[in-house]
Amino acid sequence: MFKNPVSALVLIHTVDLQVLIMERADKTGFWQSVTGSLELGETPQQAAIREVLEETGLDATQYDLQDWQATNTYEIYPHWRYRYAPGITTNIEHLFALELPKKIAITLAHDEHVQYEWVDWREAAKRVFSWTNVDALKRLGERHQLSL
Repeated sequence: MFKNPVSALVLIHTVDLQVLIMERADKTGFWQSVTGSLELGETPQQAAIREVLEETGLDATQYDLQDWQATNTYEIYPHWRYRYAPGITTNIEHLFALELPKKIAITLAHDEHVQYEWVDWREAAKRVFSWTNVDALKRLGERHQLSL
């Protein structure tokens, strides 16, 4: 079955903007936040909650999950297009943030990620491979500055 070209991106961060990033198992050196495609009948928020649980072992309903009511549309990397129906070249990504009170040890889905780190949001923006992930991290920093 082909993947749905609609996904959720979840920035997991602490109050002081330490952000969780994870290295992909299928692409060495490719770091990212939690992300994944919506399943049939799923809302973006339901997908965000499911992906957080699958990729980190965290129950997003126990923390402050924020739907930013924002999306990015991006071109799917050519090496991952085989996962989608023929002719599908773009994905719509819904943005979320999950605020934790402090850094928490997570349980990786080892078929998806090989390691994780907690880093300052600026460092995370330098290390993630996706421009939409960089954009979301910059939005996180801006939102924090506005709330001070």
